[in-house]
This record gives sequence, C-alpha cells and structure tokens, in this order.
Amino acid sequence: MDETFLDAVVLMAVLFNPFLMSAYLHEVMTSLTLRVFTGVLLRAFMISGAAFFLFALCGERFFSDLLQVRFEAFQVFGGVLFLVIALKSITSGAMLIVSLRGTPGHMAGALAMPFMIGPGTVSASVIIGNRLPPAMACGAIATSLALSCVFLLLTKAVFDAVRKRNEQIIERYLEITGRVAALLIGTIAVDMIMRGVGSWIAEISTGGAA
Repeated sequence: MDETFLDAVVLMAVLFNPFLMSAYLHEVMTSLTLRVFTGVLLRAFMISGAAFFLFALCGERFFSDLLQVRFEAFQVFGGVLFLVIALKSITSGAMLIVSLRGTPGHMAGALAMPFMIGPGTVSASVIIGNRLPPAMACGAIATSLALSCVFLLLTKAVFDAVRKRNEQIIERYLEITGRVAALLIGTIAVDMIMRGVGSWIAEISTGGAA
C-alpha cells in the first residue's frame, strides 16, 4: 500500500482522535443501547464523511473562492481553538460535554458537529486532498473514519461490560484519556498555528520577491 496513503489515514485518525471522543461521548454511550448508539454513530459518520470528502475535493478553493479568506487564517484560528480546548481538558479532564438528548437523527447531527467536524479534521481533509488524487484522498478519509467507528463501537461494548462490575475503571480511563489527549491536542494546536503563520509569511515573501 502506498506510504502516502497510510500517512493520510494516520493523520486523519490522529486529528479525529477516537480515544478522546470516547471520553467526550461517555454519557451518550452509557445512556443508549448498543443498537441505538450504532445507528446514531453511523449517521454521524456519514454526515462527517460527506463534509470531509467535500473539503478534500475542493481543498483550499473552498476558503479562497467561496469564503474569500485564506486557508492559513483557518489554520491559525483552529489552532487557537484547539489550544483553548487542550488547556480546559488539562485542568478539567475530558468531562467537558454534559449530555446530548433528542431523537437519534438529531443526536447524529449534534455528534457530527462539532465533535467530529472540527478545525483539525477539516484541515486534515484539505491537506489530504492536496497530497493525494481525489479517489485516494476519499479512500484514505473513509478508511480512517471506518477504523474510528469500529473503535468507538468496541469501546461502547467494553463500557457496557465493565460498568456492571467496576465503574471506577471507566472513571479512571476517562480521566487519563482526557489529560493525555489534551497534551496531543495542545501540540497539534501549536503546530497548526505555526503552519498557518509560516505559510502566510512564505506567501508574503514570495509576493514581495515577485
């Protein structure tokens, strides 16, 4: 398999961060049956996948032509937003999300935005779209989302099994996952800011030299 394809799958999976998402969605996992949760999760992944495919295919043109802004500005803003989330996660843990209620269709949309479709995953989709041909880019995104979906479903099954025996194990998992993932989010946030600023400076330098 092409190394660039694997790199794209890993990049999307890291920014999607199913480990932290399992901590955020703990209350949803415990309040729904496996069957209902599976349906909600699949709908959310379908919504997210459609958005990621769009960003991968349109790339930076979505920002420059439609929104009339630089993609670098989105990277910097996304980095700042990620940094705030990371700082809150370090001090408060992963329990930043209280609950999601409503019909399965409503919950699927609420899961997709903003838990799945965020600055990191959108940026990753654009980067993957720039690196790979359209078909391979969509394939890499789909592979990453499928792996993340399977992980969340397995986590749901484990939560259901462990909750009946020892609730403290789940609480410890949520605490450790939230704080460790916060370090990763903070690192990604700083990298997004640096990439955005660096690309902007390079663009100015090239324009000035021209």
